[in-house]
Amino acid sequence: MVHSISDGAENNDCETDLCSPPHRQAENCKSTYKVGFPPRRKLCREFAETLKETFFSDDPLRPYKDQPKSRQLVLGLQHVFPILEWGRNYNLTKFKGDIIAGLTIASLCIPQDIGYAKLANMDPKYGLYSSFVPPLIYAVMGSSRDIAIGPVAVVSLLLGTLLQNEVDYTTNKEEYQSLAFTATFFAGITQAALGFLRLGFLIEFLSHAAIVGFMGGAAITIALQQLKGFLGIKNFTKNTDIVSVMKSVWGSVHHGWNWQTILIGAIFLAFLLSAKYIGKKRKKLFWIPAIAPLISVILSTFIVYITRADKNGVQIVRKIETGLNPSSIHRIHFSGSYAAKGFRIGVVAAMIALTEAVAIGRTFAAMKDYQLDGNKEMVALGTMNIVGSMTSCYVATGSFSRSAVNFMAGCQTAVSNIVMSLVVMLTLLVITPLFKYTPNAILSSIIISAVISLVDYEAAFLIWKVDKFDFIACMGAFFGVVFVSVEVGLLIAVSISLAKILLQVTRPRTALLGNIPRTMIYRNIEQYPEATKVPGVLVVRIDSAIYFTNSNYVKERILRWLRDEEEQLKSKDLPRINFLIVEMSPVTDIDTSGIHALEELYRGLQKHEVQLLLANPGPVVIQKLHMAKFTELIGDDKIFLSVGEAVMTCTLKAVEDV
Repeated sequence: MVHSISDGAENNDCETDLCSPPHRQAENCKSTYKVGFPPRRKLCREFAETLKETFFSDDPLRPYKDQPKSRQLVLGLQHVFPILEWGRNYNLTKFKGDIIAGLTIASLCIPQDIGYAKLANMDPKYGLYSSFVPPLIYAVMGSSRDIAIGPVAVVSLLLGTLLQNEVDYTTNKEEYQSLAFTATFFAGITQAALGFLRLGFLIEFLSHAAIVGFMGGAAITIALQQLKGFLGIKNFTKNTDIVSVMKSVWGSVHHGWNWQTILIGAIFLAFLLSAKYIGKKRKKLFWIPAIAPLISVILSTFIVYITRADKNGVQIVRKIETGLNPSSIHRIHFSGSYAAKGFRIGVVAAMIALTEAVAIGRTFAAMKDYQLDGNKEMVALGTMNIVGSMTSCYVATGSFSRSAVNFMAGCQTAVSNIVMSLVVMLTLLVITPLFKYTPNAILSSIIISAVISLVDYEAAFLIWKVDKFDFIACMGAFFGVVFVSVEVGLLIAVSISLAKILLQVTRPRTALLGNIPRTMIYRNIEQYPEATKVPGVLVVRIDSAIYFTNSNYVKERILRWLRDEEEQLKSKDLPRINFLIVEMSPVTDIDTSGIHALEELYRGLQKHEVQLLLANPGPVVIQKLHMAKFTELIGDDKIFLSVGEAVMTCTLKAVEDV
């Protein structure tokens, strides 16, 4: 096999000879190095290493090595229940931070829970139930210090929409609730299974751009849905698309709107938005937007009670039953058609809930510089939803608004979730009757003010500047949610994300390389306009693995580069191309289809009297080429460690032929 050297070494060793004749440069630049073959690995070992890198890349068993069984048992329990690890160092200082944070997020979550329950077409108490049991489970099993657990707007809307397509909540309320618990159970099973089987990478298939668009569209849809309570409309469409909603709104303008309701909603929405603006401008005043929803509920409830505005058409919450979560195990469908429907809905809700929770957890973990175990998070979230489904809860996850408040309030550990849960428990036992006269308009205002932040126009603008295809994915998901439905928007988001992956795999980038002046380095001529082409030599780089999905395209693209270059040379009456060098350092892998395409490329070039040379193939690639006897086909002397030496060898051969 031809001796060769790396680009870096060439630059150092050969730069002094750049003014020498080409054949003298080639002789001086020859190296004692060859393209190496990695040691052959047995099939079982190769399979085991691939499996380990796929599912156990973080080496989770490393802490257990060389440890006595008693210590391994303790480490195992700490892995499943992280509270056993950080709880040993818990102190009064941390508790002060956690209790302040817990009380702060409780004041925010209580009014939000009542409103989000309505998004899911559930009674208000179920929203409170979902902020009582799940946070307790998560505090014991979760690894994030900052996530605040409970119902969230997007998942509530998604769940309500999907459930409504199966059961009408107005005519069959009991069965609707049973299906909600069933979906929550299967959502928990899905989340826990993904974590236990270490399949968390599956949620990465939903790109950031698609999430931005989906969340923005969901926020607009949620806000539009709140016009029913904000305007006091009694007969409102059950569809979520913007056209149906606006028809319903304007169709009832003369007989369905209630001016007292609008007045209450508008005043408190302005108050909530002002509080949010103050908190955003001055971080130390984070508590103002945190307690603003609870203050709004208290004041609006008091105003409605003393004025008896409910008798003038202002719709109110009415009775919220007192008491803690009743058991709902008997209401979960484990077989039959409802089990299948619950499973389908649960899987979709689980993936969205996981995406939001993991993104939030990673964001705040990066801010505080600690590691977040994604698989452990999934097991914790799944377990809390499984238990939640058995205690009258619907799907809960990490809430961005509450987690942000939790972070700014100075939370130290997951104890803040426990404090919040205890406050919700007290609310369920004692305070719920006080919500009787709470107007629906205030709940709509709270939800509208909460979801506005989900419309991240700055991120969308950045996506537009950086990647136009990503922007198409973002807008596709956004308009799909707004103009059709939440599930269609989600489907579009996933489809476009997968389409982008397929496009990148099936149509990989290739580049034409030229020589950087006064060096032996070869780079993309589009990126480096000063790079010059070598007479008689064409250098092409393939920026992807070569698989059956793209092998034919790669071959055709290389031939097109050659054809275009020859046409340009012919028009300028310059010497034709005699050597084609394929730079393969970015090619991480190749399959039999890829090797077959290279064989076809080699034979096609032979007919045109063009020699094929390969530069810097990786260990996996060169091993497969050798096993397929492709190296014997083109000759070991046609494979080089670097583009520089391949070019110098071609130049030397051209001189010798002359």
